[in-house]
Amino acid sequence: MINKITLPKLGRVLWSIVRGVIIIGICFTILQPLFVKLSVSFMSERDLFDSSVKYIPKHFTLGNYKLAIKGMDYFGALFKTMLLSGGVAFLQLASCMLSAYGFARFRFPFKKLLFGCVILMLIVPPQIIMLPLFMRFRFFDIFGIFKTFTGAPVSLLDSYWPFLIQAATCTGFKNGLFIYMLRQFFKGMPRELEEAAFVDGCTKLGTFIKIIVPSAVPMMVTIFLFGFVWQWTDSFYTSLYLKSTNVIPVALDSLAASVYNEYSNFGGSMNFISPGYVSMMNNTGTVLSIIPLILLYLVCQRYFVEGIERSGIVG
Repeated sequence: MINKITLPKLGRVLWSIVRGVIIIGICFTILQPLFVKLSVSFMSERDLFDSSVKYIPKHFTLGNYKLAIKGMDYFGALFKTMLLSGGVAFLQLASCMLSAYGFARFRFPFKKLLFGCVILMLIVPPQIIMLPLFMRFRFFDIFGIFKTFTGAPVSLLDSYWPFLIQAATCTGFKNGLFIYMLRQFFKGMPRELEEAAFVDGCTKLGTFIKIIVPSAVPMMVTIFLFGFVWQWTDSFYTSLYLKSTNVIPVALDSLAASVYNEYSNFGGSMNFISPGYVSMMNNTGTVLSIIPLILLYLVCQRYFVEGIERSGIVG
């Protein structure tokens, strides 16, 4: 009798230990690079060449942040990046909501083929279509209208228009994933809600706005956060479209050059700056770029988790 009672308890205890070790290992794997960047950002240059310094700096300093903020023009880049990421995320949310609702609730010709194209957007690497995208927005025209009135196509490079146009037309970064997630969510919603609204005389668009949208707030927050974060950290499209506009990814790429120019203002006396010091400044700039995203997640965390839990519902 004792063995029959003890063995199940022992098994549960062992499983709890194994599960705890796995969870701790996964958390360490995820958080360790961020912890290293945060630790290095507070080190002085002497700590880089001190073999006894691993994670905790001996000479704590905020000079790295002062230099990174100045070199990146951090607050100006932060404001521009917030405008770009917010506008792109909002347009992606609106366009993907309408597209996903159409795929989930309506029948129309070539529906499966079009949804296959949505899935194809997830498979095709953006590097493959890099040149056509660049040429499209370098010589932008709509049915020859601009060429008729101005004599030449319009260049939309070094502006926010390529990002906004792609977001509004559901062809932006990860839009295929957003449409798929929203379609799964809408398919899981009961049709009785919409049928009741139709009986009361509500139009299809009115039903979408008054019934579907309020019910999808957690999922909308999730999609908005995904779009905002991916645009915030995107270096592929920003380097493709933006040349002189200083947003966070562009500022991070140019931080190394700024370090060489501003190094002497913060106590540097060497004519040669070690690659380790440049890497330390890049880590500092990365921490500065992550801080707003962490604050945003803390504000929207409850809706984000709820939206993730509900995104896998299949009707």
